[in-house]
Amino acid sequence: MIRFNKYYNQFNILSVSLVLISLLLLTFKGLNFGIDFKGGTLIELRSTDTKVNVSSLRDNLNQMDLGDVSVKKFGNDTDFLIKFENNNDKNIIEEIKSHLDKSFGNNFNFRRVENVGPKVSAELLKSGVIAISVALFLMLIYIWIRFEWQFSLGAILALFHDVIVTLGLFSLLGLEINLSIIAAVLTIVGYSMNDTVVIFDRVRENLKKYSDIKIYELTNISINETLSRTLITSATTLLALLSIFFFGGEILKGFSLAMIFGVIFGTYSSIYIANTVLVRLRVSQKTILKEEK
Repeated sequence: MIRFNKYYNQFNILSVSLVLISLLLLTFKGLNFGIDFKGGTLIELRSTDTKVNVSSLRDNLNQMDLGDVSVKKFGNDTDFLIKFENNNDKNIIEEIKSHLDKSFGNNFNFRRVENVGPKVSAELLKSGVIAISVALFLMLIYIWIRFEWQFSLGAILALFHDVIVTLGLFSLLGLEINLSIIAAVLTIVGYSMNDTVVIFDRVRENLKKYSDIKIYELTNISINETLSRTLITSATTLLALLSIFFFGGEILKGFSLAMIFGVIFGTYSSIYIANTVLVRLRVSQKTILKEEK
């Protein structure tokens, strides 16, 4: 049997530190919002000239005074993804085409153009925050009804940890936050909760079965009894996500990376946050019986 409870205190300190660092990063550095949330124009283009590279393309576009311009490879060496801030000129795409044709020749195929205005982007950001908040609240209500309030508190703290630390990592690495990342965060919430509920179910069963065993030891027993299921689920999910990250193309990298972080943190928090809350609150068989009455 693995002695998970032996490291409760050490990992609790680590978790508190990670959450505090993440909050500081989110407060002072902030998140790198994509055009979905701050507005702008996205262009996906393909060059028939293999000599065109990211550096030459970026230098050329900077001559047009487009503001903050981002240029990166998108899949193949001849595919590029260009993003720049909102521009009030309605003919800006035609101007870009004309400018690139003069500089590189007629070698570009504009495969996709997306425009997001500031009003729409503000509404999308607000909707994303509301979606995450509602998901956390509904999870809290579900656990409160399904289990006792101590379990509910442990589950919501674990979810809070997973979301905050994942966003903190995105802030630290400067990774772009777009609508797909919001979808990933919502998926993380569901994944983490599912993992926590499995362990909580076993804890509750064992509380009724072993009245003479303290919660400190009982959580460790429950974690070990559900460990094979946890590891198999996490491992298979990570294999799929790693495949998407390495072979799914540039557009899915942010989503898959957020999910990879979430699966790792979700598995960790189910063991070292949700369960340690039960230990700190000294949940016992009397607690379960009292709530059932």
